Amino acid sequence: MSAALFAFDDLAGGYGTTTIVRGVAGAVAAGEVLCVLGRNGVGKSTLMKLLAGHLRPWRGTVTFGDRPLAALDPAERRALGMTYCPQERIVFDDLSVRENLFLMRADRSTAPLKPYFARFPILERRLGQHAGTLSGGEKKILSFVRGCFEDAPLVLIDEPTEGVQLENIEHMRALISARRQEGVAFVVVEQNLAFAEAVADRYLVMDQGRVVLEGARDEIGRDALLAHLQV
Repeated sequence: MSAALFAFDDLAGGYGTTTIVRGVAGAVAAGEVLCVLGRNGVGKSTLMKLLAGHLRPWRGTVTFGDRPLAALDPAERRALGMTYCPQERIVFDDLSVRENLFLMRADRSTAPLKPYFARFPILERRLGQHAGTLSGGEKKILSFVRGCFEDAPLVLIDEPTEGVQLENIEHMRALISARRQEGVAFVVVEQNLAFAEAVADRYLVMDQGRVVLEGARDEIGRDALLAHLQV
């Protein structure tokens, strides 16, 4: 693996007195995609909240470049170049589609959005529409595009394909591929194994809050993944 842009080690945390994430470690380099896999309820979304700063870790380290992040809140992490697309509450319902897309950009020109509109023309047609009136799949697309469009060097995305039509999932794959060629690093939680296989450079598979399998995509076959993903 190339030098890590973003890394976490021995990370633990949860809610109240309940431990959800237990000593998890991983890393991703610039231009790489780390896919976090696992069955429902194994701690993947909690891990993402710990990485994004929405939960404070009880133990462990998170670093972005050489900068320790554990004490930084989400806004401070975003200022360093981290974008987070959560699984829930993924858009600001009371804001328009346009306002959601430009939340973190000073330049309000839609010209840089043309490659995204080419993939997802519905967003261009609905720029003035309240995001809360979109369908669940459309909100996922809006959140995904917002995250990729922010020009951050690190993008964390939790379940981007959930409720999204197959054609649009392929567009997501293509856009991740394009952004990673520009040096952007991604950490992606995903249930869709075919999508993960299409975009991942590395896998991190979780079970009961721990890492049970980790490595490069070409080192881990589908059977090994399915052994941990099937109920």
